[in-house]
Amino acid sequence: MSPKKKKTHMPVRLNILFFVVFLLFSALILRLGVVQIVQGEEYQRKIERTVNVIAKNDAPRGIMYDRYGNVVVDNELVLSVTYTSRNTSNEEKLRVAKRLNDFIDVDPSSITERDKKDYWIITRPEEARTLVSREEMVELENDIMKIYRLQLDRITDRHLAEITDEEMEVLAIKREFDRGYAHSPQRVKVGVTYEEAARVLEHLNDLPGVDILRDSKRKYVYGSTFSDFFGSVGQIRREQIDHYLTKGYDRSDYVGTSHIESQYEDVLRGKKAVVEHILDGSRKIVGAPKEKLGERGKDLVLSVDMGLQQEVERIVAEEVQRFKDSRSFIDHGSAYIVLMDPYTGDVLSMAGYDTSKPSGNHDLGVVHDAFVMGSAIKGATVLAGFQSDYAHPGKVFHDRPIQIGNETMSSIGRRSLGRINDLTALERSSNVYMFEIAMAFGNYHYGTKRGGGFNDRTKGFNQMRYYFNQFGLGVRTGIDLDRESTGFNGGVQQLGNLLHFSIGQFDTYTPMQMAQYVSTIANGGYRIQPRLVREIREPSTVENELGNVIKQFSPNILNRVDMTDEHIERVQEGFRLVVHGNQGTARGLASKSYQPAGKTGTAQVKVNGLNANNHIFVGYAPYDQPEVAFAVIVPGLHIRDNLGRPANIIAERALDTFFNMKTNRGPSDYLNEFDEFGEEEDENAVETE
Repeated sequence: MSPKKKKTHMPVRLNILFFVVFLLFSALILRLGVVQIVQGEEYQRKIERTVNVIAKNDAPRGIMYDRYGNVVVDNELVLSVTYTSRNTSNEEKLRVAKRLNDFIDVDPSSITERDKKDYWIITRPEEARTLVSREEMVELENDIMKIYRLQLDRITDRHLAEITDEEMEVLAIKREFDRGYAHSPQRVKVGVTYEEAARVLEHLNDLPGVDILRDSKRKYVYGSTFSDFFGSVGQIRREQIDHYLTKGYDRSDYVGTSHIESQYEDVLRGKKAVVEHILDGSRKIVGAPKEKLGERGKDLVLSVDMGLQQEVERIVAEEVQRFKDSRSFIDHGSAYIVLMDPYTGDVLSMAGYDTSKPSGNHDLGVVHDAFVMGSAIKGATVLAGFQSDYAHPGKVFHDRPIQIGNETMSSIGRRSLGRINDLTALERSSNVYMFEIAMAFGNYHYGTKRGGGFNDRTKGFNQMRYYFNQFGLGVRTGIDLDRESTGFNGGVQQLGNLLHFSIGQFDTYTPMQMAQYVSTIANGGYRIQPRLVREIREPSTVENELGNVIKQFSPNILNRVDMTDEHIERVQEGFRLVVHGNQGTARGLASKSYQPAGKTGTAQVKVNGLNANNHIFVGYAPYDQPEVAFAVIVPGLHIRDNLGRPANIIAERALDTFFNMKTNRGPSDYLNEFDEFGEEEDENAVETE
């Protein structure tokens, strides 16, 4: 075949190829046309059907039990009205709020003056415009915010009086609408009645954004008992939003806002139930929802004995009222007490009562309020002297009035106790014995008046505070509560102030710090972290039964004090003599079968410009095998109080109750966890300020 004939076949083949391609493109274009024009709406509906709407329902928080398995904080079902804003205008919010007000009752008492002014401007726009002249608008360059602020300033009480009672209710509802976030449900009213919920549900079509939520709120089985320490649950504060969002919370979630609820938020929080719906183009649900069940939060077993707590709160309230009725207080009356297991750190009971409070309850004062504690801290002073070789067991000092500058300082008035050793110093509460130790820390030799070493004042104060810190005095105890006070540190002052420091008349301490201090002496020198939570447990599936243990907290030893066993035992003997010695300052309790030991204190203070006393009693019982440590503080008493030692009275009644309940209850469900205690220590032994 010639080349010429071969060429004639090429155009035919190309034409066939082009024709096939043309047919394919035509078919594709035709198909696209059918999809877009004929079937476009159907496919659009299919696309719209793939829109997923996810709803999350809150799960109840974990339950709290006392140390014997009694429920103390529970949940109860409530219904809440919620509102979800989708960048809705003020006018639309007002319309919905007015309609919603027809179906629910609201309390407008929390409305502020600013809320009223904003409402007045929104609902009376014509009148609001007359508050600013045209000239002023020009002068303000039509700046909306500046004009708005000027309007606010010019709204008078006469204007606000125009707002009716019904409008106030509407305003209360809209105020809750405004507090929410876009696309996030905001609780408008928690705890609506079933009748209110039914009316709202019946009219949901006329209430865009409104819904009814199955919710839960905390139920306190023992009423107000210990309620301050349980803490509160509420909506996330604005300054904490970012923190909680990063942890997977929604803006509208309720969280623990204080104390145990806040401290154990990650544990108490439940897992939300998640319901996923598929909606079509008309926003109707397509098919069955996909549901992921929620789970109640984990439970806490507390260290507190709620039966004992109730009795202790009653005792403190009764005694404070009795002291007040007898005019023992210079101002309002108050008292505080802590009962703690000295080996585990379990807080068995703690209470405070203050007659200046509306309810009288001031339990939080145990960890928030600090006082000068007087002679009750002398055990720490003696042990500091022993460890520094400024004293030793059996060391004798001459107790007599001493002169520091223009101040005469002594133990009892201007009298002398004579030559006494460390045990007598604790039994009779010698000030001068403590002064001798403090002067040694200050390198001041009273007999020869040499005090050049005290030019370095910082050393004397810091050394003594170092030893005091080891007992928990002046540092955080570590209790599992927020906002614990460390007391007041008076800094570095003159020699006379160092002497006052040694007898508890300079720095201030909280009742909880005093309980930790005396527990450290009671257990042989180990500073134990106080705790309110003993265990974390799985949510129980059986009523009145505890779930499985997830975590059991062991006693946490913060540090071992830098003192020998011999030295600690010597101070323990001094504390025993305070109660059982012939001249002990708490010998009124010597007949008690539970054989307490401890140290009293009377601190001189000023109240309303008048001289007053704080009465303190710290200790433990029994003295040979302590089961409970205690600290009692009754501040602001008249110097010539005619009721004896109020702190001793409260301590006696509380200890009587503790040991009577222990006898009636029989062997505890919880055994002492301190059997092998003493070997493990925290390397960061002492906190310092």
